[in-house]
Amino acid sequence: MTEIAAVVLAGGLARRMGGGDKALLPLGGRPLLAHVLARITPQVGPVVLNANGDPARFAGFGLPVVADPMPDHPGPLAGVLAGLDWAAAQAPGVTTLLSVTADAPFLPIDLVARLLAARAAACVPMACAASGGFTHPPIALWPLALRAELRAALVGGERKIDRWTARHGCASAAWPDQPVDPFFNANTPEELSLAEALLRATGGAAIE
Repeated sequence: MTEIAAVVLAGGLARRMGGGDKALLPLGGRPLLAHVLARITPQVGPVVLNANGDPARFAGFGLPVVADPMPDHPGPLAGVLAGLDWAAAQAPGVTTLLSVTADAPFLPIDLVARLLAARAAACVPMACAASGGFTHPPIALWPLALRAELRAALVGGERKIDRWTARHGCASAAWPDQPVDPFFNANTPEELSLAEALLRATGGAAIE
């Protein structure tokens, strides 16, 4: 799907994990980010990483790295805008951006296809993932055509993803949350340990 780029959101402060880069924490002998990339890379065209600070720490992944376009860690909407800006400047032909978080190692292999179908069925510009009765606003499709509107909203102080997407129209696509929630994300050391247990319990199938 060369008309779809992806941004992996790794620009947060990871306070509940004790700080540092969650994306680089090990899971099953590989960094969390490696699991995420293995899941999404076959589904999209170009991929960019949104992270702040020295990009050299991610050099081993061979990805372009873009920082938040505004200071003070304004949240995942800023990371989405960074990805949209990068795609507009560096990825001709891309019309849509997939955003995912760097701490979600079990993302579904049909993520893009089902988000596209939900968006088309609802005739709206965006679609986000859902599971277990909850939506996951940072895991979504974004049209490059709304880049200017998103920038204006962020400059105006907007920080809540689902409030902004609701104003423009956002469908959802739901996945079952058993035996493993595909949108499980490791925010704490305990959740990272749980991810290890889930990986062992499935014999690695969750990432194949």
